[in-house]
Amino acid sequence: MTEATLITADTDELTDLAARLRLTVGRLHRRIRIDGRESIPPLQLSALVTVEQHGPLRLSELARREAVTAPTMSRVLTALDEQGLVVRAADPQDARGVLITLSAVGAAQLCEVRSHRTALVARRLQRLDTTQRQALTTAMPALEALLVDDE
Repeated sequence: MTEATLITADTDELTDLAARLRLTVGRLHRRIRIDGRESIPPLQLSALVTVEQHGPLRLSELARREAVTAPTMSRVLTALDEQGLVVRAADPQDARGVLITLSAVGAAQLCEVRSHRTALVARRLQRLDTTQRQALTTAMPALEALLVDDE
């Protein structure tokens, strides 16, 4: 085999792995969302997690982190505020600004969603045999490394 043939084979193998991983992760994520039957829509849930991880945040910063427009995020925050899941407070550094934080109810809701979703995945893991579960355990560091952003 020539070096070019090996490189092409490696590239094809990598592309196939990437496609399988993308499809599998996407489908598993969708199953978890569907089976979870949460009352919080995906964007609202994502915004709650972002506020929990990076808050307090201004609306513009939250919109940027969620990759949506400010008007879209304003509607999301209105819905979250009406449910008592976030707290809006005056920004001490800018009297015109508002900072968003997670409320105690919002933190409890996130905890409940996470627990429920973890239980759903645990039930799916129970379907696997010991060798398959061990393979996933071994693969976890590599999968977690995929979450690290490029520099």
